[in-house]
Amino acid sequence: MTDAPPPTFRATLDKYSGQLKWARRIAIALFALGVIALIAVWAYFAALGRDVPSIAKLKQYEPPITSRVHAGDGTLIAEFADQHRVFVPYESIPEHVIQAFVSAEDKNFFTHDGLDYAGITRGAVTTAKNKITGDGGMQGGSTITQQVAKNMLLTRDQNIERKAKEAIVAQRMEAEFTKGQILELYLNEIYLGGQSYGVASAALNYFNKSLSELDLSEAAILASLAQLPSAVNPYTNPDRLLVRRNYVLGRMVEDGYITKEEAEVAKAQPLTTKKRLRGPEYAATTYFVQELRRDLIKTYGEDTLEQGGLSIRSTIDTRLQLAAQAALQNGLIAYDRRHGWRGPVTTLPVDDGSVEALKAVKLPGGYGTWEAALVTKLSATSAQLLLTDGETIKLPSDEIKWAQTYKPGKGKAGLQVGHVILAEFKREAQKASEAETPIVDEDVKLDPDGKPIAGPPAEPLMMPVGNATLRQVPEVDGSLIALDPHSGRVLAMQGGYSFFKSSFNRATQAKRQPGSSFKAFVYAAALEKGYTPASRMLDAPFVSYDVSTKKYWAPKNYTAGQSYGMVTLRVALEKSLNQVTARVAQDIGMESVSDFAERVGVYDKLPPYAAMSLGAGDTELINLVRGYAAFVNGGKKVTPTLLDRVQDRYGRTLYRNDQRACDGCKADEWNGQEPPALPDIRDQVLDPIVAYQITHMMEGVVERGTGRRALRVGKPLAGKTGTTDDYRDAIFVGFSPDLVVGVRIGFDDNRSLGEGEAGGSLAAPIFTEFMEKALEKEPATPFRIPPGVRLVKIDARTGAPAPGGGPGVIDEAFRPGTEPGLNVFVGQEDCLSISGSCGDGTQTPGTNPDGSNPEDTADENLDGIF
Repeated sequence: MTDAPPPTFRATLDKYSGQLKWARRIAIALFALGVIALIAVWAYFAALGRDVPSIAKLKQYEPPITSRVHAGDGTLIAEFADQHRVFVPYESIPEHVIQAFVSAEDKNFFTHDGLDYAGITRGAVTTAKNKITGDGGMQGGSTITQQVAKNMLLTRDQNIERKAKEAIVAQRMEAEFTKGQILELYLNEIYLGGQSYGVASAALNYFNKSLSELDLSEAAILASLAQLPSAVNPYTNPDRLLVRRNYVLGRMVEDGYITKEEAEVAKAQPLTTKKRLRGPEYAATTYFVQELRRDLIKTYGEDTLEQGGLSIRSTIDTRLQLAAQAALQNGLIAYDRRHGWRGPVTTLPVDDGSVEALKAVKLPGGYGTWEAALVTKLSATSAQLLLTDGETIKLPSDEIKWAQTYKPGKGKAGLQVGHVILAEFKREAQKASEAETPIVDEDVKLDPDGKPIAGPPAEPLMMPVGNATLRQVPEVDGSLIALDPHSGRVLAMQGGYSFFKSSFNRATQAKRQPGSSFKAFVYAAALEKGYTPASRMLDAPFVSYDVSTKKYWAPKNYTAGQSYGMVTLRVALEKSLNQVTARVAQDIGMESVSDFAERVGVYDKLPPYAAMSLGAGDTELINLVRGYAAFVNGGKKVTPTLLDRVQDRYGRTLYRNDQRACDGCKADEWNGQEPPALPDIRDQVLDPIVAYQITHMMEGVVERGTGRRALRVGKPLAGKTGTTDDYRDAIFVGFSPDLVVGVRIGFDDNRSLGEGEAGGSLAAPIFTEFMEKALEKEPATPFRIPPGVRLVKIDARTGAPAPGGGPGVIDEAFRPGTEPGLNVFVGQEDCLSISGSCGDGTQTPGTNPDGSNPEDTADENLDGIF
């Protein structure tokens, strides 16, 4: 039997010819479908391409930028922003920061065309897996270019259409922009948590550093925040952040940007963050900053302020502001303490849960650095206080005694066990030698390589030391404002005890009576009318009929029932005699007083009622201080300002407070020429001689009168006290040759401060404390005397010449020809008033301005003032 011959190729082909035909048909069909699919995809992308946003918008990239406020001394005191961002051009971004982000987010950034096809494939597979399992959403392999497209031009929708548009925009960006330009957009736009948009903002907010100051570890930390900043937040998830940082450092090694040794050094660095704008200057300037914010919004609008990247140079002096805050708070606390303890914040049971319960107590606004404390033990001489950290501290006997002033309607007086109080005390870092045996952390965190992760440095344990002081946030409030009298620049503004107790700015928003501090304007108006500081007026009971109100008015002196007879205007001002002031205002006419107060800016319009001469017209403290500035600056009107300069994001000046022209300020070089002389463009509203005369009279208020407490400053000062009816307000406005300061104290509900709480005893000590700090490094500069002033020795009690000197003899300031014994006014051409309103022109030597003869009956009753 012979074997059958093998089948031929032809036979085999014939056998499978039918199948091959179907295979060929299927292949052709698949090819056709592929072509159709490609055409469809092309058509789809072409259609989407017509619908995607234009990248031309990115060429004019102007992101919202933080507006920053600096004090006059250069200290950063505030930032205004919708998105906290500091724009930095690509050329200024350090290389290691760029490398960290590229390694973390897109290692092929510098070589791809906008799309990472391998990454897209991985993302598609992961997305399909997530859809099947239901464990997640779409995953992309987005490049940095795609992220820029998504964040700046597209939405964040999780769908194929958005991803397709993202790819189209990314490739168009790669064609139009350089890699550096794309990175510039990315690194300035990306959100990195903590209100930080862009790497420069994050560097400031997390480390208080500029980009150039960041080390390798800090750059890797910022890059670690790019994907999910909330998941690796340095404050809430520091361990996860450090794991991510070490991963980024490892990627940088793989990509060849750093060596393994550099990475190990960076991994060993602990996580150290530093919060910004947390210092005492920042807290102290809050009232000023909020007032400035209101002004800026009025001028530029809120959007420009919070998005425009303005550079704002303010007038505030942080050293003076800290002094203002301390002086006002100390004065209010001292007043509040004089009037007794008002009782505990709340009460709690003393048990095992006391510490947790104490932590939950809401403290009153303005408590500052004071802490909540629970009275757990009490005796006649001391109390034991439990603190929120579980430590205890002693309250001494003096505080127990003061607490006895608290007398509730029900229950026992004074401090009791279970009372939650505010306590002030010191804390000091515990020394290592004093610490108990440290607890070893057995749960050490390891990185993927099995090496320990350097955690944040341990915070020092702050232990209470010494004794505590019982505190309460004062109910009374007040304000202090300090101006440069020559320019009107606001150097300090404290609008209340604490902004966190009340945001109402009492220096600029509260209209209250100035009281006797207004008398300076009455006497200055009298000097314009021909009176001199030595003119004598009768201090005796006074009654007048006010035609406008149809009522009789009978003012009395501060010490009711006491009068001094014939006194000089100087004595009347130094002793703040109401009856003399009212007579002077009646003699010269209240219209003259109103005109004077309006000229110097205390009021816009002051009705000429008789009671206004004693400060019955409401005005803001800032305007009262503005008026006093005209006395010390030689009669010039100034406008208070919070701003020196405002610039836009490009450095163009939008506003400059000093509008004086200076032709010689732009010289290319100095060749020995004199400094350029700047013109004085301020309005002259008061004769310089009159301004000095009233200043010299108010020096006497400090040296011998109601402002004597300010003598301890030891520098030339002038000023005037003020107290309103029923002790509702206590005021002191005073000045040195280059600083004018106003203080006002009172309850917001306008109730009485209490008997004896006057300007000299309440406001003057606050002024004094502030001026001691403000002038501590300044020389004892005398007040500037303008040309034309003659200083003549007179008897301050009688106003008569006293060439020989002796007790009660002072140097008084006169205009030539107005000294005692000489004619004051010869005619209207001798008018001293800027307004043009003068008296009748003559005064007989040795008489008072009203023509009456002096009476010396009360000279011996001046309480030893001289």
